Amino acid sequence: MTEMVVVAAEVAEALAAGGPVVALETTLVAHGLPHPDGVEAAFDIEKEVRRGGAVPATIGVLDGRVKVGMNNLELERLATCGDAAKLNPGNLAARLATGRPGATTVGATIWMAERAGIRVMATGGIGGVHRGVAETGDVSPDLQALARHAVAVICAGAKAILDLPRTVEMLETLGVPVLGLKTDEFPAFYRRQSGLPVDARYETIAEVAAAVAVHVALGGRGVLVTNPIPVAAELPADVYEPALSRALYDAGRSVHGREVTPFLLERLRVLTGGRSVTANLALLLHNARVGAELAVALARRAHE
Repeated sequence: MTEMVVVAAEVAEALAAGGPVVALETTLVAHGLPHPDGVEAAFDIEKEVRRGGAVPATIGVLDGRVKVGMNNLELERLATCGDAAKLNPGNLAARLATGRPGATTVGATIWMAERAGIRVMATGGIGGVHRGVAETGDVSPDLQALARHAVAVICAGAKAILDLPRTVEMLETLGVPVLGLKTDEFPAFYRRQSGLPVDARYETIAEVAAAVAVHVALGGRGVLVTNPIPVAAELPADVYEPALSRALYDAGRSVHGREVTPFLLERLRVLTGGRSVTANLALLLHNARVGAELAVALARRAHE
């Protein structure tokens, strides 16, 4: 597209033909899981997108360029460079200008996805309003990005460590529709239910695609499509709740800013004996498949 944004040939060909493409982030690769687990998870997620009939476009920053569609060697480089910054819409350009590597969050991913013409992204959980926001003011840039960029994001809700009621309220304030796929409730990442309502429930991907298409046609921007973690992968409440409480307590004593999320996820991994990682991977794969199905449905509608 430009010297700064490079779209992989396979992705460019699919987009030119009006085919289904699913954007994927790279924070999982560089920050979410230790090497080689992060790279292997990224490979598995891409395979799941392909099984669903779509082309994966994993997005990251290497060599002073945004790569929209990274190959295996590029993902390996990003995972092992030891210097990949966590990129959101606010710091992406500054990092790009240095020529140094970076891994995209949801917010940065959907910004670059829209620029490339990609309409769907799949992730685990979005960022949102952090607990203690009254004192810290900590709100993820993912929310503003959803309000600005016309991309449908498939997720299992927001990350469990967040203030979910305030996150849902902020999505409403920003005008981001929250659509539930076979759910009336906003999922709580490791748990299928939060007690918080979605804006509308749909039983099929075709219905979701219709709602997304109408929203964008009316001039709307991002849409959140919530897809609960599979039943078999859900963390039991008696495992999840005490682990989360302890992780939050530990974080409150020593961690601030951008380090809070990775710290909490690592503490949850330790406190659940690795079960949180297994659950995370299960919901990522589930969302990748649904993202592919939505991209296929949207492409089909565009060709009708």
